Amino acid sequence: MTLQDGENLISLFLNSRLSNFIQTVYGTLTDLLSVATNKLGIKACNLYNGKGGLIDDIALIRDDDVLYVSEGDPFFDPQNDVRARDDRPGAHTDWLTLNIGGRLFTTTRSTLVSKEPESMLAHMFREKAVWGNKQDACGAYLIDRSPEYFEPILNYLRHGQLIINEGINLLGVLEEARFFGIEQLAEQLEVAIKNNQTPEDHSPISRKEFVRFLLATPTKSELRCQGLNFSGADLSRLDLRYINFKMANLSRCNLTHANLCSSNLERADLSGANLDGANLQGVKMLCSNAEGASLKGCNFEDPSGLKANLEGANLKGVDMEGSQMTGINLRVATLKNAKLKNCNLRGATLAGTDLENCDLSGCDLQEANLRGSNVKGAIFEEMLTALHMSQSVR
Repeated sequence: MTLQDGENLISLFLNSRLSNFIQTVYGTLTDLLSVATNKLGIKACNLYNGKGGLIDDIALIRDDDVLYVSEGDPFFDPQNDVRARDDRPGAHTDWLTLNIGGRLFTTTRSTLVSKEPESMLAHMFREKAVWGNKQDACGAYLIDRSPEYFEPILNYLRHGQLIINEGINLLGVLEEARFFGIEQLAEQLEVAIKNNQTPEDHSPISRKEFVRFLLATPTKSELRCQGLNFSGADLSRLDLRYINFKMANLSRCNLTHANLCSSNLERADLSGANLDGANLQGVKMLCSNAEGASLKGCNFEDPSGLKANLEGANLKGVDMEGSQMTGINLRVATLKNAKLKNCNLRGATLAGTDLENCDLSGCDLQEANLRGSNVKGAIFEEMLTALHMSQSVR
């Protein structure tokens, strides 16, 4: 090519990879470095000849020279250096090594940038030195994350499939996916975690299961059964003393002739349960729901003086005929439409109790306190004289 006087045609290479352009030389060295900055997209600082000599004067440049531009890093020839050839975009040698938490992963730059182009990994490795990635002594890029959870992410970037080996916590992989900004994988992991969650088991405890627990527990030790589901279970004739059934589901249970002495049934659901002939000495049934239950012939009377407490209990429609309830506490309980025929209610606390349409015929109500109770429609035939009756019955 014919050149004008004072001009040289040269080839300029980027010091770290095979990016190049041909430039006509004129002006000053500063002008040439400015052109290189614009053409190569770097901040050109130094200019080297093919042997690594630093060019500090434009007069040293000759026609057809091959020069190398750097951002201040030492010279090396990208045409002969294997590392530089590996940096070429799309080349089959575009390999790099990641040091993730001390474990090495070898992959290609295209794997990290192609599948999820907006992820953190893509931004880190799309352009060299954009993030100033740190490297170890062997040249592997250092990333302080968990290698165990990174491996499924790298495999996903390789083939697009989410594959988790046995023993790998999905929550850990999800956190890594979120950290690296791989949104599509994070969505898949969230669905997988939701599908793998074991549904809560609300099935009732069977008699066989419960007997096993009873046999392993000392008689006077409190067995914690709080909130458990015994719905419909057959617990008849079992020794259930001192057991904590607080807030348990005992609806429709068969508790006939069971020993519930000093057990805690506070706020328990006993609706529709059968407790006929059960021993309920000193039982705590505060605010329990026993609507429609059968408690015929039950014993609430404790010779030691410990009184059963059914304060605030829902006893609508219960059948308690013939039960021994001396000193029982039924304050503000609901006994609407209940059957209490021939019950022993001596000294019972029935203050504020709803006894509407309750059958109390044949009951022993001596010294019972019915102050403020609702006795509308209640049946008192053959009832023994009760203390405070003059104040409660109109």
